[in-house]
Amino acid sequence: MFKYHCRNFVKISMNKWYKQIFQMDFGPIEWRPKFATKQGENALCAPTPFLAIKEEEMMKNMNKMMELMKQWPNVDLRPHFKAHKSVDIAKQQIKLGAVGICCQTLTEAESAVYGGSIEDVFISNEVIGVGKVKRVVQLALKSKISICVDNEENIKDLSQLAKESNANLDLVIEVNVGQDRCGIKPGADVVPLAKLVESLPNVHFKGIQAYHGWNQHVRSAAERKERTNTVAGLAQKTVECLQSANIKCPYITGGGTGTFPYEAGTGLFTEIQPGSYVFMDADYNRNLNEKETFYSGFVQSLFIYTTVQSITGDERAVVDSGMKAASLDSGPPLVNFESC
Repeated sequence: MFKYHCRNFVKISMNKWYKQIFQMDFGPIEWRPKFATKQGENALCAPTPFLAIKEEEMMKNMNKMMELMKQWPNVDLRPHFKAHKSVDIAKQQIKLGAVGICCQTLTEAESAVYGGSIEDVFISNEVIGVGKVKRVVQLALKSKISICVDNEENIKDLSQLAKESNANLDLVIEVNVGQDRCGIKPGADVVPLAKLVESLPNVHFKGIQAYHGWNQHVRSAAERKERTNTVAGLAQKTVECLQSANIKCPYITGGGTGTFPYEAGTGLFTEIQPGSYVFMDADYNRNLNEKETFYSGFVQSLFIYTTVQSITGDERAVVDSGMKAASLDSGPPLVNFESC
């Protein structure tokens, strides 16, 4: 009884709150400050805070990645869309040589396909529920779509709904290589899922994903490499189990900005999926290279511009961008001074 009353109270309160919000009159949109500067004007003089990309540095990063990829001619680059969520940047990455993009969410994939006509999209996460699966299938009618799976019922849903729409999907079984988030236990447990995929219509077993996110931010290069070798060992174990069951596994994807040279260099991975290299960030810049000095392969190209609005002696400066402007989950941002 108490729970019932609580639910109704919340429902009534929320409905009242929404009604009040929707009835508010915020006035004409013209009151909002104009951000855009005219050509030739100094963008640093625009109202702060604002997010800005230094295009020259971003392009240096993209070109640097393609230059590095020449070391591994049998490994494809599939950058993560979540790093920038921009179809224009994604198209530029593909133009330079990427085979397609990764998307971590369904809405990212929809933005890439419907908003940017990206032709090859890998949803590197599980998408559960009939409503969402139907949306995945609709994407497959416009672009080549592959998607992670680790659950029998989800695989059956993908197959059934793809068949109903006469669509085709590539399924990638996610393997838990140590992050303990999503994925099947490495080794023999992957075989029944692969067999299920092969037995169903309108879905195709493409391969496996062996990604470990925590490894990307391990500071020591030697330790990052050692951990990546552990990941590769678990992936290799899985591939061998599949081969023993006469199931081919021509696709092994994983790696990120912090470890991609190690995945690419194993001779096992056929694809890497870094994303942050385009912009970089303060935390990645704390990683060390093989010489135990700060890694400088990619440069910072994304900045939050803010204005110092108050100074207290020599102790403190207050700026007009707070915690809503910069996340603190990987530590505070670094200051890079520029004046207008």
